[in-house]
Amino acid sequence: MRRPVAHPAHRGSKGALAGLPVALVGALALASVPEAAHAAEYTVAPGDTVSGIAARHGLSTAEVLRTNGLGWSSIIRPGQKIQLGAPDVGAAPAPEAVTPSPPAATGYTIRAGDTISGIARTHGSTTDAVLAANGLDRSSIIYPGQVIAVPAGTASAASAAPVIDGLDAEQVANAQVIVRVGRELGVPDRGIAIALGTAMQESWLRNLDWGDRDSLGLFQQRPSMGWGSAAEVSDPTRSVRVFYGGPSDPNGTRTRGLLDIAGWEAMSYADAAQAVQISAYPERYAQWEAPAALWLAALR
Repeated sequence: MRRPVAHPAHRGSKGALAGLPVALVGALALASVPEAAHAAEYTVAPGDTVSGIAARHGLSTAEVLRTNGLGWSSIIRPGQKIQLGAPDVGAAPAPEAVTPSPPAATGYTIRAGDTISGIARTHGSTTDAVLAANGLDRSSIIYPGQVIAVPAGTASAASAAPVIDGLDAEQVANAQVIVRVGRELGVPDRGIAIALGTAMQESWLRNLDWGDRDSLGLFQQRPSMGWGSAAEVSDPTRSVRVFYGGPSDPNGTRTRGLLDIAGWEAMSYADAAQAVQISAYPERYAQWEAPAALWLAALR
């Protein structure tokens, strides 16, 4: 992950913070002398941060954010116009309103198999908040060993997911998607349990952005085999719908899901999963039959 290069005019003591997300610098007090004249409008230069702009103009970060309708996780871009408030000359500054502090960010070291969405769910945050806190976008690649900032979520968000023995928060969240979509499609419980076990075997119930050859996502579906584009198979909800198949399959008849297999209800657990996945190791699905039944019971 590379941070933006600071604009030459902003290098030095202030430049050390250039390019950092708002959420990480908003709480820092920048001891600098305000510029003599206040501009009503400021054009963002490469490397600028809201806190840095505010400090150079003798304003508080909260005030600039409020004036421009921004939040602590908002991203500003070069060329963007920022409105600046200009206090009356000689007038005593009005007491600054107390505003809630932004969520504290913690450092997290990427492990193999991690995804931004999974990390966000585990910490009770959101994908967009984690991307914004690190200057990333949805096409960015993360690597094992990389350290990223994770804004803390609210207590209610962190406690929303049920606790299931043997599964972490990311796995539970993905299992919830599998169950929810199955319920929406009217899939019998056994079919949902097959989907849960299949995803555990294929991806450890994680929305992986890597796999064998071009395999991606919860079910390691391959774009080259017609399961959808890389972005589509990486969309958990869509990938689950494609696994189930049936009349509402986003792929139509290009691929065959569980509901498209005649007599799948009478097949063994492993055979039904294999009929969809066509794996080189069909016998491995059977080990998840009993655990998947327990997960489904906990997620009803």
